[in-house]
Amino acid sequence: MVDSQYYLPNDIGISALDCGEAFRLLSPQEKLYAHYLSRAAWYGGLAVLLQTSPESANIFVMLQRIFRKQTPAQLEQAATAAGLSSAEYQAFLVYAAGLYANMGNYKSFGDTKFIPNLPKEKLQALVKASQAFQDQPAEMEALWNSCSGPLYSLEDKQKQLGLGDKGITTYFSGNCCLEDAELAQKFLDSKKLSAYNTRLFKRDNGGKACYEVRLASAVQKGQSGDVSQAYAANENQRKMLEEYRRSFTLGSIDAHKEGSRYWIKDKGPIVESYIGFIESYRDPFGSRGEFEGFVAVVNKAMSERFAKLVSSAEVLLPELPWPREFEKDTFLKPDFTSLDVLTFAGSGIPAGINIPNYDDIRQSEGFKNVSLGNVLAVAYATQKEKLTFLKEEDKDLFIKWKGPSFEVQVGLHELLGHGSGKLFVQDDSGKFNFDQTKVINPETKEPVSSWYRGSETWDSKFSTIASSYEECRAECVGLYLCLKKEVLSIFGHEGQEAEEVVYINWLSMVRAGLLGLEFYTPESKSWRQAHMQARFVILRVLLEAGEGLVGLEEVTGQDGKPDARITLDRSKIHTVGKNAIQRFLCKLQVFKSTADVEGGRALYEGYSTVSDSGAHNFLRLRETVLLRKEARKMFVQANTRVNGDSVELVEYEGSAAGLIRSFTERFPDDAEQLEADLLELNKRDAPCWC
Repeated sequence: MVDSQYYLPNDIGISALDCGEAFRLLSPQEKLYAHYLSRAAWYGGLAVLLQTSPESANIFVMLQRIFRKQTPAQLEQAATAAGLSSAEYQAFLVYAAGLYANMGNYKSFGDTKFIPNLPKEKLQALVKASQAFQDQPAEMEALWNSCSGPLYSLEDKQKQLGLGDKGITTYFSGNCCLEDAELAQKFLDSKKLSAYNTRLFKRDNGGKACYEVRLASAVQKGQSGDVSQAYAANENQRKMLEEYRRSFTLGSIDAHKEGSRYWIKDKGPIVESYIGFIESYRDPFGSRGEFEGFVAVVNKAMSERFAKLVSSAEVLLPELPWPREFEKDTFLKPDFTSLDVLTFAGSGIPAGINIPNYDDIRQSEGFKNVSLGNVLAVAYATQKEKLTFLKEEDKDLFIKWKGPSFEVQVGLHELLGHGSGKLFVQDDSGKFNFDQTKVINPETKEPVSSWYRGSETWDSKFSTIASSYEECRAECVGLYLCLKKEVLSIFGHEGQEAEEVVYINWLSMVRAGLLGLEFYTPESKSWRQAHMQARFVILRVLLEAGEGLVGLEEVTGQDGKPDARITLDRSKIHTVGKNAIQRFLCKLQVFKSTADVEGGRALYEGYSTVSDSGAHNFLRLRETVLLRKEARKMFVQANTRVNGDSVELVEYEGSAAGLIRSFTERFPDDAEQLEADLLELNKRDAPCWC
């Protein structure tokens, strides 16, 4: 009996991402621009298979070959004849959909492995009964043999992503450990090279360790932007695409930064996009980016609300609980738009994004914020019977106000969370960006005594905790500023309604902190998901505040099994709650500004500890959370197709079969060549993983 956290349930939620209306409103030129950028994103997104696990690419190719020959409905007859029950066949479809949605066989949210929920011999029988196997028995047999072992393996190291003996990673060769990652980071810093588009391979050279830093570059012309440039709306877009192409061709992060500068200048475009090696959540060391590319269309009504929030930013920033000197010298008004996603290629789709991630650009030139409206609409539609750990009277309120409160939280988190706070830096010439004789550390009441030097960045200094710590800081900004009436009225919430939004936002955060325990691995004492670790930390801070603000108790459910109940005293949010977040948020910012890794680590890792001692037995609560967890929804995305002079949107149903069809129809012109390339690249790296 396999632990249910390692497979996807047959009834997992799968929803179509609706962007039909938004796409129809585009002009013919905008549609072509969106189409070609989407193609670039989907082709580039295949790199994620190679960034996830040694077997992901081969499993992907095997599934593509099976489903290009037979649709899920056609294959079902072969499955029945091969002895699979309808539940087993559905489990296979769900596994295939999961592999496509996560671009690999590890969950993009939580980094745990998932395996098919049917016996291995049944899956083998199905593969052999497929039309693809009949047509190419030798090739399909070789594919099955290459991936069937790791496809089902749940050895401890293979249960989750991680470095060394903690898990699986393809950002590093199999013989690398944390010390190798630290050594490589020091080397890259000394050469002023970014790790964003690299992988690290170590080999033995006559008894000496020899390191190879591999850059992602095409050298020959890449897929990215040759054609879409012709349909760009303005000069900024054209130059941006030119720089991206240079970046992917030559492996240059400097070119990608240059492209990002043009992208920031391209204010309020109708078709928004970003592409490259962006988020570093899945690199166990925290400094290498996973490839992603998205194309989305502006949702005008929602964007107006976010624009109002941007206009109020200069009034709201001084309200944050740190001294003026710890805030950026000038607030660079970012773009903040609500978008409906047309294409999001990569391992998963977030609800909001704040980019670029390059600190030097963010501090001095600005950034953009986007909230993905059609993702939010699907992700937070909740059924009452699936709402765990809340009192009955909270459930109806939660369902009614979760959407509106999350919109407020995403806005504050992205804009004033990630967009706030200054890093103290001394550049290579010795010049400081703050007055080190005058600036006082509010925690120690002494002058500031540490800062970033030269090419050090937030990610390179805080490495393994950087992502989660920064998400925690942004979440706390959201909780803190949502208490302000003027913020709530920007989003159209007044009076009692505004109070409900605050209550559900805070309740939602403490519940998320409890749910976060699913993403903790007791064996390695490690967290697998940055945002969920952040929310658990916030739950701990609010429990520690005491005075009955948050209640967390273990109970027995109506089914006789262990359950838990989390409560929040709404009368204490504006007093006890606000004070606790105010103190904690100030500490987070001060450690971040002053590059105080030791202080920051001690604070953050202290609150991140999951133990069975103290007021709450979090290890036992984790078992309860796993018992009652709901699988994360998967999204089915449309394809675009050029038909004569026009572009048509091809939409699919929100089901496992719909998700599978969207992928088998995604690469109509060169599927076989792409699959051959993926297998070749995978084969080349194969000796490096053992």
